[in-house]
Amino acid sequence: MSLETLWLALLGLLLAGYFVLGGYDYGAQMLSPFLGGPGAGERDPSERDPVGRNAALDAIAPFFLGNEVWLVAFAGVMFGAFPHLEGRLLSGLYPLIVAILLGLVLGNAAVQLRGRSRDPRALRLWNALVVFGGALPAVCWGIVVGLLLHGVPRRADGSFHLGLGDVFGPFALTCGVATALLFAGHGAAFVALRSEPELAATARRVGATLVAGAGAASALGLVLSLFGVGASMTRTATSVVLFALIAAAVAAGWWFLSRGRAGLAFTATCAATALPVALIGAGQYPYLLTAASGAGITVGDAVADEATLKLLIGFGVVVVPLILAYQAWSWWAFRGRTGLRHPSYF
Repeated sequence: MSLETLWLALLGLLLAGYFVLGGYDYGAQMLSPFLGGPGAGERDPSERDPVGRNAALDAIAPFFLGNEVWLVAFAGVMFGAFPHLEGRLLSGLYPLIVAILLGLVLGNAAVQLRGRSRDPRALRLWNALVVFGGALPAVCWGIVVGLLLHGVPRRADGSFHLGLGDVFGPFALTCGVATALLFAGHGAAFVALRSEPELAATARRVGATLVAGAGAASALGLVLSLFGVGASMTRTATSVVLFALIAAAVAAGWWFLSRGRAGLAFTATCAATALPVALIGAGQYPYLLTAASGAGITVGDAVADEATLKLLIGFGVVVVPLILAYQAWSWWAFRGRTGLRHPSYF
């Protein structure tokens, strides 16, 4: 395996890891108004929040900010190993990147500040921002995936620029809706895995509906692709196989959620959230960024020189195993259902 292929695989692994881990954060935030449990700021554990928002957030609390490490590591690899991609990609997707960061900041702040609020009006504001902070990045990440699959407009000077017609095109919006529904279903599966039995049953029912909706939106995206206004792939056979795997993972997630198998459902939704990254990387190889018209940016165009890649090997050898070890430790340390072993975090 060449160094550039190795770094491309690592780049995809980090982004897929963020989609899996950050995806259930976004999902739990979006679902927090609809899942029952103890409310924020209770003095008596027997009291109930009328809209039951805190229990879903408790499920993700021990891992909440730690999951952002995967996004930071992804950005670090892209800046170091693929500097020619970073400049063009981030400048072209600037409005969406800003929206994602805005959602992250508002959502993270709201999740932590809502537990310190005693004013009902302020609590309603924080609750709304919690949902907004999960929904906005989820939709925007889906639009980014849709744009990368479809191809982005390229100017004569080689730069990429997005207009409103590109961001709000039918395929990009379909991918945004599908991703938001999938992340919400993924979050529901995680809440079901982590919460007390009554809340877990509600989360499974809600999650099954959301995953089914994600499957329907994905099918619409496939139809758009068949009519030439959707994904534009360079490796058709690979893309067909990967899309079939995504469809199978979504179907398995719905099946297991419908039958109360939270662990298997979460495994399936993990696969469904990670596989779109493989679809972008393997389905469009050797291109990292495809253009709606004209040539795109290949791996060879975007990658750093071999000396730089060798110098960066220390990052992959040291930092990535540390991230994996931290993640494994945190999951082990905070294993078990929140309502039984870990009563409250926020």
